[in-house]
Amino acid sequence: MKPPRIALGSFMLESNGHSPVATREEFEGSCWLEGAALQADLAKPAPRASAGLSGFMRAMEAGRPWEPVFTIAATAGASGPIDQAVFDDICARLVAALRAAMPLDGVFLALHGAATATVDRDPDGTLLRMVREVVGPDVPVLATLDLHCNVSWEMVKQADMLCGFITNPHVDQAERGAECAGVMRWMLGGGRPRMALGKLPFIPPATSQNTAGGPYADAIAYGQRFLDHEVLNVSVVSGFSLGDTPKNGLSVMVTTRTDAARAQAVASDIAAWIWSTRAKWVTNLTSLEDATRMALEAGRDAQKPSLLFADVADNPGGGGRGNTAFILESFVKAGVEGAVFGIHNDPALAAEAHAKGLGARFLARFNRDETNVFSKPFEAEAVVEALTDGEVVGRRGIYRGRSVSLGLTALLRIGGVRVAVVTQRRQLAEPRMVESLGVDLRAVRSLVVKSRGHFRAGFDDIWSPDRIIEVDVPGLTTVVLSRVPWREVPRPIYPLDPELEWTPPAPEAVPVRGG
Repeated sequence: MKPPRIALGSFMLESNGHSPVATREEFEGSCWLEGAALQADLAKPAPRASAGLSGFMRAMEAGRPWEPVFTIAATAGASGPIDQAVFDDICARLVAALRAAMPLDGVFLALHGAATATVDRDPDGTLLRMVREVVGPDVPVLATLDLHCNVSWEMVKQADMLCGFITNPHVDQAERGAECAGVMRWMLGGGRPRMALGKLPFIPPATSQNTAGGPYADAIAYGQRFLDHEVLNVSVVSGFSLGDTPKNGLSVMVTTRTDAARAQAVASDIAAWIWSTRAKWVTNLTSLEDATRMALEAGRDAQKPSLLFADVADNPGGGGRGNTAFILESFVKAGVEGAVFGIHNDPALAAEAHAKGLGARFLARFNRDETNVFSKPFEAEAVVEALTDGEVVGRRGIYRGRSVSLGLTALLRIGGVRVAVVTQRRQLAEPRMVESLGVDLRAVRSLVVKSRGHFRAGFDDIWSPDRIIEVDVPGLTTVVLSRVPWREVPRPIYPLDPELEWTPPAPEAVPVRGG
């Protein structure tokens, strides 16, 4: 008997409906690999491609022989809607690779699940449909999803199982890939799962979605209680509120081995339980004035604990530009000492610092080429303290063991504040992004990160939750949902419509694949 041939691929983009269009250059700057190049990348100790692919492959290789077929992995940091022509090209390349490889015994995809395109409002559903059209109804199609995905009915209809991450920060990507490998093996032996979807009219604020504790941790734990020999997977995915699409809303996906009714009933039960907890999903921000005062005190008194300040409204991991200067300007003007800012996305400033060289003193003009309304210019005298090519291998959190490119990178000193300036837009979720510049994080009095939550897994060995301050400033990724200029989110929806009353649809009304 020939070993099963399983196609592998990935498309990962989280689209903020109010951010600039995601271009091909953004994907190429992060991860665009095809065929042999994807195979070679995944064979490296520190690949660029999704950890979900690595986890799936390791689990498959632990079993009986199989043959991987490498298609395409296209990943970009969170941005706006993908340019339609770029998405069409990705789909065409994936479809061509699948057709050339037929017959196939299975397909595994590492998806994000929250993409939109400039025309297509559900690219993930479209991509899954195209895969299904190539391989046919009987070939297993499995996918991992980010827990910030916005699930559509089309996605559920076309896949045999959609497996969401259960940690935020997402440190379980490889484990979820391995989980899909186990289901793939079972399906290759004749198993045919049933999947149900429960969707709530609820968009929780991003800062209420950590899974170490709080309402989201409780929701995931409640769902995991249903796992048994019949229930294969329960995925409670909070969604990406700022996607601002018709498929917005927290979703519950339940996959069973044989019992469609059980999948429906469990999805309905979990959805109802989460709805009953909706008032607990709140955000708690600190004003810029109070944050500045706290940083001043930390810098002046070494006996006080150091602090981490999160600029959650300018999170590149949610489509932020990663370069607003509200906190930076306030700290500099106040005379804060011992602070490090990371990482500020400004290709022109990074290039200028490299051109001037180490030790150069110059007028640093932040955001000179930026057009976004939140990315206002800021100028200050600066000294170039360190320069790198921006190539790092992560050691903690979501980037552990993965290669990440920041492009030309510079560390600038402005009085008592140091700023890491990069060329490729990323969130600061990995210590080596600043350690590579010579920064000793344990000596820092205040660290300011442009990140909403993934930094927690990168820096939790230094900053415990009680020393993390989420700052209330403007930005494209604000967690104050009343400030978002909504266009396409379905209404009514909680908490935008706080008086909304809702009960889950009757179980038989929930669409099920394989039933």
